[in-house]
Amino acid sequence: MVGNMNSPIDYAHALLGKARDDGYVLNALAVDAAAPEWILGFHAQQSLEKALKAVLARQGVEYPRTHNLAMLLELLRRQKLELPPDSDELGRLTPFGVALRYDDMPDENEATLDREWTLQVVSRTISWAAALVS
Repeated sequence: MVGNMNSPIDYAHALLGKARDDGYVLNALAVDAAAPEWILGFHAQQSLEKALKAVLARQGVEYPRTHNLAMLLELLRRQKLELPPDSDELGRLTPFGVALRYDDMPDENEATLDREWTLQVVSRTISWAAALVS
């Protein structure tokens, strides 16, 4: 747990707030056609990662430091927790989670992102997490 977070519930709410913040940045940038797809993908992945971790934290489930969405989904499955609506497709955004941390930046031609799908998935996942965290 982080700093002054006294309970799994407090920590879960803090993570959910951060997930919403990344979602806000994604939505603000997505309307700009010049916004690089990798940065949109990064904020989408970060939002999803934090939303999944919020649900795990709310249940008191420990999780590793990871950006791998499939691994976090597997933890939800093992705990027999409800999965987010788009769980089968969330892994598509995992590669964007490391884009800012490593030199392994996706090539402009291979970093194609369906903006509309991404916005919808992030919105649905945050709603799913909010229902389970509250």
